Amino acid sequence: MDSLTELKFAAKKEHKKVVSVANAEDENILQVVKIALEEDLCQFLLVGDELKIMKLAKQIGLNLYNWREKVTIKHETDITNIAQSAIRAVKQEQADIVMKGKIPTKKVLKAVLHKEKGLRTGKVLSHVAVFEVPSQEKLVLLTDAAMNIAPDIQQKAIIVENAVKVAQNIGISLPKVAALAPVEVINPAMQSTIDAAALTQMQRRGQIENCLIDGPLAFDNAVSKDAAVQKGISSDVAGDADILLVPSIEVGNALYKSFVYYAQAKVAAIISGAKAPIVLTSRADPIESKLHSLSLAIMTATTK
Repeated sequence: MDSLTELKFAAKKEHKKVVSVANAEDENILQVVKIALEEDLCQFLLVGDELKIMKLAKQIGLNLYNWREKVTIKHETDITNIAQSAIRAVKQEQADIVMKGKIPTKKVLKAVLHKEKGLRTGKVLSHVAVFEVPSQEKLVLLTDAAMNIAPDIQQKAIIVENAVKVAQNIGISLPKVAALAPVEVINPAMQSTIDAAALTQMQRRGQIENCLIDGPLAFDNAVSKDAAVQKGISSDVAGDADILLVPSIEVGNALYKSFVYYAQAKVAAIISGAKAPIVLTSRADPIESKLHSLSLAIMTATTK
């Protein structure tokens, strides 16, 4: 698929997933719930103070009584219990996706990472963003811009695997991964170049599967065929990357915000690597981004 609109249409065709919202006492979140219900995107389990949820829903014209077949409210008032209850619903297969509401991110992640009661798989959790950039003809994925600060080579390998699974779930059968660095040659003084080269060899030797990796590649050579040609770089990935693997959270965060604010890109994002996709959008994110992120989560949720 070439756009986030196509992604949403594809999500609508899926078996209607249940989204467990950790603290739905938020007008912005309930606006997302309202639109998603009206567009028949998914179903919801709303965890939080029932009276407050009902009051806020009424204020925005969302009559939850009319959606009783698609919305369930789980009454909880303690913020820790809210997080645990939202995660428990997924663990007990009452829901398929976790979505952060009016609750600190660390509360949600603590519940997700609980050894017995959480959604751990033993893998690294990583942030995967999917961008629709106006100047590009296809969607491009960026990882990791929000979870892992300075991942080592083994963590980067898992971050790649997480992103590859997301890419495959949105129709990219053999994603091309560009391992980014400041330069295209190995420099012992730059760990990012060493890691990128190692990841490339790991993929070629079958240690990382279902993708093509090339690196080190500077950003321009990863996304521009002209730049790659001018630098004399010839590979299946250079100039045509589907996934941009950043060396650190600083690089990922800067690229993410540059895409949104300078390139006017639309974005969907989830946390991958747990037993279920996790939507951790910010309260400042537009409703459109939250709906796109829900669509991405629906496409990556395990089919029952």
